[in-house]
Amino acid sequence: MAEFAPPAIQSRDSIEDIWGPRTPYEDEWPTRVDKSCDAEPDSWVQSACVLCSNGCGLDIGVKDGKVVGVRGRATDRVNKGRLGPKGLNGWRAMHREDRLKHPLIRKNGRLERASWDEAMNLIVSKSKELQKHLTNHSIAFYTTGQLFLEEYYALSMVGKAGLHTLHMDGNTRLCTATAAASMRESFGSDGQPGSYTDIDYTECIFMVGHNMAATQTVLWSRVLDRLEGPNPPQLIVVDPRLSESARKATVHLAPRSGTNLALLNGIQHLMFKNGWIDYDWVSKHVVGLEALRATVEEYDPQTVEKITGVAVEQLEQTACIIGTTRSLLSTALQGVYQSHQATASACQINNINLLRGLIGKPGSGIFQMNGQPTAQNNREVGCDGEFPGFRNHQNPNHMADLARLWNIDPIQVPHWNEPTHIMNLLNYMEAGTIKMFWISGTNPLVSLPNLPRIRKLLTQPDMFVVCQDIYMTETTAIADVVLPAAQWGEKTGCFTNVDRTVHISHKAVDPPGECRSDFDIFVDYAKRMGFRDKDGNDLISWRQPEEAFEAWKKLSAGRPCDYTGLSYDRLTGGSGIQWPCNEQNPHGTERLFTDGVFFTDVEYCESFGHDLETGAPLTKEEYEHLNPAGRAILKACHYNPSLEEPDSEFPLKLMTGRNVYQFHTRTKTGRTPLQKACPEPEVRIAEEDAAEAGVSDGEYVVVRSKRGALEMKCRVGRMTRPGHVFMPFHFGYWDTTDGRARAANELTVDRWDPVSKQPQFKGGAVRIEKIPEGKQSPFIREKQTAAATKASQKNDAASSATQTDYGKLERQMELWLGETYETIVQLLQIYEDLIPRLVHHDQEVEGGLQVLHKLAEDMRVRLEPHVRRLGENKQRGTHRAHVLREALFPSPQEESASPSIAYEVLETLQGLAVYLAHIQSSLTALQPVSMAMWDEEFSEAVGFAQKSLQRMVAWVKQQIQTRSSQTLLVPIVPKSL
Repeated sequence: MAEFAPPAIQSRDSIEDIWGPRTPYEDEWPTRVDKSCDAEPDSWVQSACVLCSNGCGLDIGVKDGKVVGVRGRATDRVNKGRLGPKGLNGWRAMHREDRLKHPLIRKNGRLERASWDEAMNLIVSKSKELQKHLTNHSIAFYTTGQLFLEEYYALSMVGKAGLHTLHMDGNTRLCTATAAASMRESFGSDGQPGSYTDIDYTECIFMVGHNMAATQTVLWSRVLDRLEGPNPPQLIVVDPRLSESARKATVHLAPRSGTNLALLNGIQHLMFKNGWIDYDWVSKHVVGLEALRATVEEYDPQTVEKITGVAVEQLEQTACIIGTTRSLLSTALQGVYQSHQATASACQINNINLLRGLIGKPGSGIFQMNGQPTAQNNREVGCDGEFPGFRNHQNPNHMADLARLWNIDPIQVPHWNEPTHIMNLLNYMEAGTIKMFWISGTNPLVSLPNLPRIRKLLTQPDMFVVCQDIYMTETTAIADVVLPAAQWGEKTGCFTNVDRTVHISHKAVDPPGECRSDFDIFVDYAKRMGFRDKDGNDLISWRQPEEAFEAWKKLSAGRPCDYTGLSYDRLTGGSGIQWPCNEQNPHGTERLFTDGVFFTDVEYCESFGHDLETGAPLTKEEYEHLNPAGRAILKACHYNPSLEEPDSEFPLKLMTGRNVYQFHTRTKTGRTPLQKACPEPEVRIAEEDAAEAGVSDGEYVVVRSKRGALEMKCRVGRMTRPGHVFMPFHFGYWDTTDGRARAANELTVDRWDPVSKQPQFKGGAVRIEKIPEGKQSPFIREKQTAAATKASQKNDAASSATQTDYGKLERQMELWLGETYETIVQLLQIYEDLIPRLVHHDQEVEGGLQVLHKLAEDMRVRLEPHVRRLGENKQRGTHRAHVLREALFPSPQEESASPSIAYEVLETLQGLAVYLAHIQSSLTALQPVSMAMWDEEFSEAVGFAQKSLQRMVAWVKQQIQTRSSQTLLVPIVPKSL
């Protein structure tokens, strides 16, 4: 790593002085301009920082066509001129000689320089080959939280409107998926309620799993300045570690990792017990109060102490502060999102503010924080787990609106399910149904959990991996095609921070070599693929980012993230502006929900919500029964222990997280002076655990889980809770020289939250081992080199496209369709058999079964032409339908064991209910399949069959309910007598 000379001009040494001098205040944060330059710039270009989620406004200093420094923008509402250590130093990686400057294609086992035409033609050729033989659903995209809005929108259109696939996610899944999920559950849609200015007025800050001092240094400066000013707020910090944030806390709660939900339920228990609830406000603006009260009733302080380890007195003190404060600002980050029962816990934070009625008011709000600078845009435009404009895929009107705006047929909008999250994408790769993986701006070979599995999947011989990035990384090292991307400062675009502030970042310098912006790459791909709208015009007609921004504005109109009042001109010259910004809010919107009206109307909401324990989505009917109608939703959930708890073999809980000096996998920060401040990972353990393992401070140790092992330096202390270890997740192998295994995700579990699908990085069990005496270091060797070697043994990228013998592949849809059709044929025979058997017993059953027979025949008639057209695979021989029918409906020759005729009728109806449920699940599978085939007639036929079946199920259920009490309760003389 090259040494960096100190900057010639700097307002402070931000590596030594992380948060800068204090400017104590109350009500309005004073301005202080931070600056760091190698030379005095010839010009300044407006931008904002992209090295955390804070979104600090800054200017880029340019001299002789190069970036030579940055300064904070004094006019910007977010930072008032301040910058943190990453903002003041991150730009110094821009002109490094190891930048990717030309496309690369794997040839002769190596990545070799290629032209853009060669690289893009290869990607398009592979895409079309997979389209033809394996459908569009064999292609997947995985992006970042660091692109610009316009780039995400281009990618969203490529995936959802061009390829019509759900296989698109981002590494925002790893850091902010739970933030979005919790806001959908509680408020009906994504969109942060609060404003950074709430720090200026609040009486109480409640930080749960959020070490703001490390993750958002400028925002923490704002908090520090309030704490040193008049009337400082009380600060409650929930963190198992004694972090820098916790050191400033009025109350520091250090629960056992994975027990957030029990702790938050305990706070709400005390709020109910002590009447610390604004019942008047809640009665008008909230639903779900009684269900929440019943759930948290079980979480008295003594029970919570047993689960979490938090003392009764501390819990009561916390609840009293929260329950009596006149304003409350709550925040959460990875300590919640990457932990056990993540969405359920995040929703309880929302609940606490809602119970107090402290939302949408100065000093009162909620920040379900982001971890990346442009994660909010990724969610807004639908490049990960959402649909563009926060639209609801279960709402046909929302999907029709998307189809209209994109000018494509409604059936082509991929709305048969939620977008595929990264952990399921990996499962599909393992099953062999995803063969092309396009990664942009992220490094999954360091950042995803259970790295041994990730390396295995991405280096499969027939897996075609495309990476676009700004430097070589662990992931580009195994790719088939590498595309050199322009970065911040080398392109123009907009991005939105945590409190909905939209900034514009203007191009300051040209990118090196042949680098292209991500926007240009995605637009070029769409053009080469020949994506068209339904009128035959280019699907993506724009060629400049500003055109994309104007197109996005139309799509955002009327949605929570309304951008229609914004423009490049309005965003240039002053401060960033908060959305929604439209005709009603021409200057932006500081806080959401000021009128107590939320995004929960059934026709407006982004989601109908989920069961927080199982993750099962609620139906529109269930949501309508809840009837939020513009009111917030209190979501309740019980605590359950995580699946991998410490035991005698692995006695310690693993937590991973951020370091103040590094960002993600250090692709940028590791090439700046920040690297010297944090050159390698260290594992931190409590003194008691160090003594138990027999290790000392500064010693290299082995950290081992069921998935792998690491070797790194041990630091003892600064942990408040024994039984836990902490290590940063930033470090991989691109710059390692000693060969040690050191990436935290060699150890982590690949389990995820049932609602947000966010991986549980702060979970799993490990042990600390001494390195045996005399063993040569490295004792635990890294596996990245072996993965790169395996990738080099793959066929050339250009020829591998023709290696698969597609003739041996067989689609399984026809097998399922044939089985489903046969169940309906058998159902008709069941009805024909049941009617004569029961006719002399029950006239109502006779009449009902005749109607059901007609419904079943109508189903068969509607599905039959599609079975003939698509084909029916009968490879199994015996249909499952036959086996199930024989099990549920014995032949008439067999003597019935039923004690009475009425009991026999009830048993028969029960069997019919089970058989109908089997058909129901068969049709449930076919419904998204028909949509994923973009076959409108087939989809309509399946929908017709589902509605017919629902009518049958309702009739059978009603018959069972009507007959059961009389048949089962009143004694009779059995048939056998």
